[in-house]
Amino acid sequence: MKRIVSSIFTWGIGLLALHSLAAVAAPVAAAEDMNAKANAFFERVFEERIEASPEFAAQLGLRVRYGEWTPLTEEERRRSLERTQRQLAELTETIDPSQLTGQTRLSYDIFRRNAERSIAAYEWRQHRYGLDQMNGLQSQLPAFMINTHQVKSLVDAHAYISRLRGVKERFAQAIESMNAAEAKGALPPRFVFPYVISDARNVIRGAPFEEGADSPLWADFKAKVASLELEEAVRQRLLIDAAAVLKDSVLPAYQALIAHAESATERAGTDDGIWRTEDGARYYDFLLAGYTTTDMTAEQIHELGLGEVERIQNEMRAIMQQVNFEGDLQAFFEWLRNEPQFYYPEGPEGKEAYLTEAKRLIDGMQARLPELFRTLPKAPMIVKAVEPFREKSAGKAFYQRPSQDGTRPGVYYANLYRMADMPKYEMEALAYHEGIPGHHMQLAIAGELGDLPRFRRFGGFTAYSEGWGLYTERLPKELGFYADPYSDFGRLVMELIRAVRLVVDTGLHSKRWTREQVIDYHLANLPMTRDAATKATERYIVMPGQATAYMVGMLKIVALRRDAEQALGERFDNRDFHDVILRSGPLPLDLLEEQVQAWIDSVRDQPVASAQLIRD
Repeated sequence: MKRIVSSIFTWGIGLLALHSLAAVAAPVAAAEDMNAKANAFFERVFEERIEASPEFAAQLGLRVRYGEWTPLTEEERRRSLERTQRQLAELTETIDPSQLTGQTRLSYDIFRRNAERSIAAYEWRQHRYGLDQMNGLQSQLPAFMINTHQVKSLVDAHAYISRLRGVKERFAQAIESMNAAEAKGALPPRFVFPYVISDARNVIRGAPFEEGADSPLWADFKAKVASLELEEAVRQRLLIDAAAVLKDSVLPAYQALIAHAESATERAGTDDGIWRTEDGARYYDFLLAGYTTTDMTAEQIHELGLGEVERIQNEMRAIMQQVNFEGDLQAFFEWLRNEPQFYYPEGPEGKEAYLTEAKRLIDGMQARLPELFRTLPKAPMIVKAVEPFREKSAGKAFYQRPSQDGTRPGVYYANLYRMADMPKYEMEALAYHEGIPGHHMQLAIAGELGDLPRFRRFGGFTAYSEGWGLYTERLPKELGFYADPYSDFGRLVMELIRAVRLVVDTGLHSKRWTREQVIDYHLANLPMTRDAATKATERYIVMPGQATAYMVGMLKIVALRRDAEQALGERFDNRDFHDVILRSGPLPLDLLEEQVQAWIDSVRDQPVASAQLIRD
């Protein structure tokens, strides 16, 4: 009898245990199912994006609609809006966020935010300048063909010609869009158009348009076709077809764009702030929120900038004392502007020397990366000068991410149009920001995070990416870099430029500062030449809000690191901290803060174990 009772009791306990296991297993299985459903949705939506934008596909190294362009029409913008609305509706109606776990829940939050902002941006589609000296079709199109459209086969070569054939229609669509934007007040200031005209003329100067050296697109196509193994008759046919298309499509397209720019010059004014567009103040608030991923007002950003300018200049004065300079900060700035030892000579020799030194700096930092990072990028990176056809109007330096398929490396572009604008004392900070451990580490690693949905790996938030770039300008100092006090001063100059941006961007677009006021503020607070200050000012005018993201993002990352160091003490490891920042891909700053706080909590809970990345 006792044995029977005991057996019944044991059987009952077993049932209870099985029931408990089932109770635990059910929600786990449901979460796994919902995670899988959400991730399948994210991948399907990303494929839709690739199919909708052959240019984006090419940037990833994919050959989707390889000979085509995305239309620049109001109909296409409407289709994009409707596609995003449909995707957001499907997400919210079919995916239960309460059942998502780990990175999938984070993906849900990011996708929803992105979609909502994209839908809200439709209201402002005609507020962006259709042309400017940095982002206009006049230079973007040839840059895309030269740097992104690869030719590895006869099919690729035909796709290149097909894209050239579509340039005439593409420019006509752009001009029509610019006319619609002008009706909203979004006509660029007058200074923009001489840059546009100059860059456009550079593209159609030379063969096959006229006598002389090969034009940029013709030289590029010839070089790419020369690398293919083709019968000579096939090669010659390609060259004949490309030359004809360049003259029949590209030449009239650029001539029409030049005519439009010349006409617009007569209508353009000299007011520079975005406030002058229809409902411009609200538009600027929208831009600030997007670039900084915060709810900071223009006034708060302006005041933050003034405080940061004061802080950094005080640090500069300490270095002035270190090098025994007699005089005030302004006198030091003036000396730096005019001291020959800080500049490479103008011309090919100086440019080559700059590139050689930039590569040396990158290589030196590369060797020390394991001291700062657990995760290193697989993709290589190269250093190049900005191409001559766009160097007059392009920015000081920028980075192009590697392709998804590994066939195109990351590129740090240095603009060597005027060597006086590229002082030696800024070289270290610039190389670390644009290259390693800056944008290349962040963007290449993000692209290689195979466990994340592609929309996160190849997406971005300016405050995160540029905040990381600015943070990594100071990071090498922990390893003993910036040994030369002038180079360390250059690091501070670069940081000060970003603080000044907070002041002048809000000054231009909220406080209605003039172009000259902004140039004068640069000259009073930085060792810039007037030419460099003018070029920087012109950038902020045509890209309202973007320049505020750098310092806002950096200050957040610095604050998060300080919090982690204080909370964890000896358990803090900068390599783990950097993994937390990088291994979830680009994030809005509030979600980044959540990730770091969750990591801090995990280290506290498991003091002996290695820190675990969040939401794995």
